[in-house]
Amino acid sequence: MSVPVVIFDLDGTLIDSDEALIDPFVALGISRETITFGHPIEDECVRLGISVDAYVGAYDTDIVEPFPGATELIDALQDITRWAVCSNKHPRSGHAELERLGWRPEVAMFTDAFSGRPKEVAPVLRALGVTAGDAWFVGDTEHDRRCAADADVRFAWAGWNPRVPQDVSGLRLDRPSDLLDLLGNGH
Repeated sequence: MSVPVVIFDLDGTLIDSDEALIDPFVALGISRETITFGHPIEDECVRLGISVDAYVGAYDTDIVEPFPGATELIDALQDITRWAVCSNKHPRSGHAELERLGWRPEVAMFTDAFSGRPKEVAPVLRALGVTAGDAWFVGDTEHDRRCAADADVRFAWAGWNPRVPQDVSGLRLDRPSDLLDLLGNGH
């Protein structure tokens, strides 16, 4: 059996970006307590009454760092399987962060690929030319879990993000390297 393709959410899954995502809102006068995660940036900007261009202009793509172990995970995956990104992030900042980190997913779909709607895993599967049974989706939000379920793709929680509760239903990975163990076990 071949190793499944892995599709990742980006923010909160591979990169520890909470503060970087919040900072532009705060700089534009939005209270931290009103900011939420896990949906297209366009939706959050509309909800909070600011323009996407203003938000993206205030976003600093140089401050986000990978979660501990994420770079090693990506390096190892490149030797054993294909990988992709499926994210609600704005494409300008998403591509800039991938470039800065030296990460080269086979497919990287951001909010523009979904016409402003929340991300979907099915278009990523089509772009990769694989079926749902050939893939895992790894994410950190309930929306990510639903995206995987909607596409009939296996899902794993990025439990290395402290925002992911200990008691989530389904498979919760504690460290990025746990994914390699999962893939090595033939799942």
